[in-house]
Amino acid sequence: MTMSIDPITIEIVASAFRSVVDETFIALMKSAYSTNIKERHDHSTAICDRAGRLIVQADMSLPIHIASMTGLMETILAKYPAEQIEQGDLFVANDPHVAGGTHLPDINYAAPLFLEGELLGFICNIAHHADIGGMAPGSMAGGMSEIYQEGLRIPVVKLFRRGVIQQDLMDIFLLNARIPDERRGDHFAQIAACRLGVRRVAEIGARYGLSLIRQVFDELVERTRARMRSAIASVPDGEYFFEDVMDDDGLGTVDIPIRLKITIAGDRAVFDWRGSAPQVPGNINVPLNATRAAVAYSLRALLDPDIPNNQGIIDCCELVTEPGSIVDCKAPAPVAARAHTSQRLIDITIGAFAKAVPERVVGASNGANTTAVFSGTDPRNGAQYLYFETLGGGFGGRNDRDGKDGVQVHITNTSNLPIEAIETEYPLRVVSYGFIEDSGGPGRYRGGGGLRRVIQPVGHDCIFNGAGERFTHAPWGVFGGGAGRPGRFLLDDGEGEDRLEGKPSGVKVPAGHRIVVETPGSGGYGPASERDVQAVEEDLRSGKFSRDFIARHYPGIVPETGKQLRRSGT
Repeated sequence: MTMSIDPITIEIVASAFRSVVDETFIALMKSAYSTNIKERHDHSTAICDRAGRLIVQADMSLPIHIASMTGLMETILAKYPAEQIEQGDLFVANDPHVAGGTHLPDINYAAPLFLEGELLGFICNIAHHADIGGMAPGSMAGGMSEIYQEGLRIPVVKLFRRGVIQQDLMDIFLLNARIPDERRGDHFAQIAACRLGVRRVAEIGARYGLSLIRQVFDELVERTRARMRSAIASVPDGEYFFEDVMDDDGLGTVDIPIRLKITIAGDRAVFDWRGSAPQVPGNINVPLNATRAAVAYSLRALLDPDIPNNQGIIDCCELVTEPGSIVDCKAPAPVAARAHTSQRLIDITIGAFAKAVPERVVGASNGANTTAVFSGTDPRNGAQYLYFETLGGGFGGRNDRDGKDGVQVHITNTSNLPIEAIETEYPLRVVSYGFIEDSGGPGRYRGGGGLRRVIQPVGHDCIFNGAGERFTHAPWGVFGGGAGRPGRFLLDDGEGEDRLEGKPSGVKVPAGHRIVVETPGSGGYGPASERDVQAVEEDLRSGKFSRDFIARHYPGIVPETGKQLRRSGT
């Protein structure tokens, strides 16, 4: 007979597990070798139960990573009967087509948790490795047309069996990476974080026991599910539509449509993506579980931002797709730059919800995961190096405040890499770094601005690979707000700047030349004519907007003096 648990005990036990995933997140970050993890924090940690349900995820984790974690759980449980999962095992995988991943650089680890001789669940983590092999340094450039070109594919395997490493597997992982010492360090940071999590959960289990913890797991999921259903029920019943286009796939396919119909009926929301483009030759395709992660994030962000991030939200994501489409791709579709499309799925979901919950939506954010990869030979020591980063941009204007400048948005909440880290770790100089003037869309509340970073190789030639979106189609505003400025890549040879393609691959950058990365801004909220005069004057004082921009979009302000003119009708 199952005994009921009082709410205080539930919260105490839940907080204990939240502390575990937060501690393992920090341990992974502090143990990692690559700047992408230790500085940018492109990793996540979580606990899943024995059925593979997501129970708790670290608050600092990336929303897109819930897709890979739950996908890994499904694959492990389908491949390994319970009697073949043993204490000391450690599972690893990354493949989006056979192992539940979303792209190959995200390597996913899971260690089983045993309590009282029974399987309680799994401690999980995932980290984006700066290189996983394949045809392009960084494994993320445009120009790749099938998954085989993107790097090493890892199905679900046991890297550790009963606590013993299978060294042959690790040897294969490292042989396929361009910077094997860095990869080894990141792998073992993930391994150490899993082991830490196993110890911490055992300590909690010794205090509360298997039966109570399983009940708490059930309660956490059910409470979240009920809370999300209630939030959906607060949205007016009806059908809501929106569509947008991706710039291109890097291989000649342009203006790629993605369409969404949301049907709200009581406490159910059905997200119908049919009518979206078929999967494309380039690597912006999205596996179904990544589309589900984008919908889960959107529901939480729009309807109940304080809700715990667990299986209860995922269970409320009812999706309809066409298999083989850009939002539900099939092998051997390339997916390395799937985050660009995931960001667009969120913009589209927000656009569809605009009529239903206008006070909760935002202007289109930078809609990208602007990727810059520099690689070459370090003249200081003759060793190969690889600098990988995705840069933030504008976050859209909101119903009661301006958007944020130069931040990662929505599904990829990582940090921008500090200048000091770049110049210390790599033979690169950051010539300039700042916000792009006039890049935030005008409005009652303006959109956030994009970033401009200029990087020059020091004492050597290097190779640049990039992947951008919203470089052609600007991030739109809502309710009369203006569009933000698109992004771009430039090559500066000292005499002038030449614009590169939006997804450039294998660009040679001679010593003394510079790569300019400009990320997209974001859209505004509401008509520019309704912007507060003091806010416009602050825009001008901040240096983020030019006098010409102010005069063009806010003609009620005299740019020369900053004084208000009488508006018509006042």
